[in-house]
Amino acid sequence: MKKKLIVTIIILTGLGLIGWQIYQKASAARKGLKGERRNVPVAVEVVPIKKASIREVGSFTGSLYPLSEFIMAPKIAGRLEKLLVHIGDTVKGGQLVAVLDDDEYLQQVIQAKAELEVARANLQERRSTIENAKREYERTKALRKKKIASESQLDAAESEFKTQQAKLKVATAQISQKEAELKMAKVRLSYAQIKVTENNSNGYKVVGERFVDEGAMLAPNTPIVTILDIEKLIAAIHVIGRDYPKIKPGMEAVISTDAFPGRTFTGKVVRIAPFLKEKSREARVEIEIPNVQKLLKPGMFARVHIQFDEHDNATVVPVAALVKRNGSQGVFVVDPQEQKARFIPVTVGIVNGIQAEVLNPVITGAVVTLGHHLLEDGASIILPGKKPDDGAQRKGRKHNVKGSESNKGEDKS
Repeated sequence: MKKKLIVTIIILTGLGLIGWQIYQKASAARKGLKGERRNVPVAVEVVPIKKASIREVGSFTGSLYPLSEFIMAPKIAGRLEKLLVHIGDTVKGGQLVAVLDDDEYLQQVIQAKAELEVARANLQERRSTIENAKREYERTKALRKKKIASESQLDAAESEFKTQQAKLKVATAQISQKEAELKMAKVRLSYAQIKVTENNSNGYKVVGERFVDEGAMLAPNTPIVTILDIEKLIAAIHVIGRDYPKIKPGMEAVISTDAFPGRTFTGKVVRIAPFLKEKSREARVEIEIPNVQKLLKPGMFARVHIQFDEHDNATVVPVAALVKRNGSQGVFVVDPQEQKARFIPVTVGIVNGIQAEVLNPVITGAVVTLGHHLLEDGASIILPGKKPDDGAQRKGRKHNVKGSESNKGEDKS
């Protein structure tokens, strides 16, 4: 057993030594390749660093909505006798759009008027009766003072007078009751005529949708047509938390739609939701758009661009020039004399998708925009339209010769 254990240990030790030698050779080969890559110039594309104005613009999508929208519906049940508007018709406040069969409600008005006349006649009768009762009471009262009428006769006359006073009050109250019933009957009759609501808006109102046809039996609150105010439209967008603090009421927005390619419309931010929805982490923002020519319609898809900020005479580089090395964001600035690229960490300001603003440090010259994934700080480069540096070529050739000699030595071993 001891001999087997010793043999096993010897074999494992030999395998470990062989593995270590293989690892050293592989590491040396990798170092040689890295050194070779560093010394080989990289062909790159460069763009000059500019001084220009740069804007920060937020791009959003949303939908267009009418300034107001409401549904015309009856308050009473009945048969739709006339429908006076169609889809797309313009309407005004107070305009008649539909008429229900009003025979029943007209009869209620006639009946209420008749009952009111009866109540007025009854009131007149009560007034006449109370005058007689008052005179009788005054006469009995005078006779009682002369000891001609008895006390019971005076009490009876007084009681009759008070009874007629009470009946007069009842008759007067009945007048008010019948007048109220007549007004209610007239209101119900007016419900048979459905008119556009008169409000403070003097916008351009149109019929958006028609739900029923003439002859239909309608229950209360059955939709008949929708009325849209499209003098102005509302573009509703939803913004995430990153952009939410940047948007303020009164900001100008540029709106475009697929319906009018190449054409833009302007609007202003009028309302911002005071909270972000928990599920989407977005807040609703409403933009009011004048629609004088009536080109825009509710329901259209809208692209909205809002300018958050603008810096003049800023140092700008293409976004493609920004890279990261060792956790730092920066750019490769070109040294045209030595044909090398120097990595410079930068602080970025406005980024608009095409260009990026460099706040600091101050940089000039040109930056690498293509090929920087192969570069390290101080790497040799080949500029467009120029040949690689001869010294770099010689270094590269020497390194290749050394590499080949080392390879030969390895082969001999």
